[in-house]
Amino acid sequence: MRLLRIEADGEFSLVEYDGKDIPLYAILSHTWGADRDEVTFRDLIKSRGKSKLGYRKLEFCSKQATRNGLKYFWVDTCCIDKTNSSELQEAINSMFDWYHKASRCYAYLSDVSVSTYEGNRELPRNWKAAFMGSRWFTRGWTLQELIAPLPVEFFSEEGQWLGSKKTLEGIICEVTGIDAKALQGCPLSDFSSNERLSWAEKRTTRREEDAAYCLLGIFDVHMPLIYGEGRKHALARLEEQ
Repeated sequence: MRLLRIEADGEFSLVEYDGKDIPLYAILSHTWGADRDEVTFRDLIKSRGKSKLGYRKLEFCSKQATRNGLKYFWVDTCCIDKTNSSELQEAINSMFDWYHKASRCYAYLSDVSVSTYEGNRELPRNWKAAFMGSRWFTRGWTLQELIAPLPVEFFSEEGQWLGSKKTLEGIICEVTGIDAKALQGCPLSDFSSNERLSWAEKRTTRREEDAAYCLLGIFDVHMPLIYGEGRKHALARLEEQ
């Protein structure tokens, strides 16, 4: 597993760990912007990317991890070398476990702003509407990022704390249709395959096969990725496992 280590000067560097030697870490949950705006593994290797819009997410995660006493954090855009197919396969098959084992999970909602409502007496109602309408709840990959870690904390575009999976449970269940017990850490095997599939039916992914691949951890399945096979075949393989 590759992590970002926070250095004494506030900068961060990529480090790799194997097996049981992995230190405590925070993990980021977010929705991707345009590819050109996200900081990649290659960007960090070549000491570039600070001018990209996505760099603010790395800075946010670093600062929040530091506040929580953590020296390491993980962000999918740059901790996986997506040009390496074998590494990508391993990462996608391991991702649910990585989120589950994280000490903290920060859900960064780039489309929820609190500055808009500053001084507004209608803040509670307006904020709830913005939160419920966030794109974060419509993406395939964020389903496992919501369920796998027990501690999930939500933050606005400005990095302001909005609440946790526990404190916002009622709203989250209303938006997602997910049983509260699944959010509380109940074994997913207690839920039928059809119910688990229903949690994802309204969610979308950029690549059609990812509609199945993003559910590997939800079904406790490991299988090879075959981009180009199509959504139907990918889901069929998932159901066969």
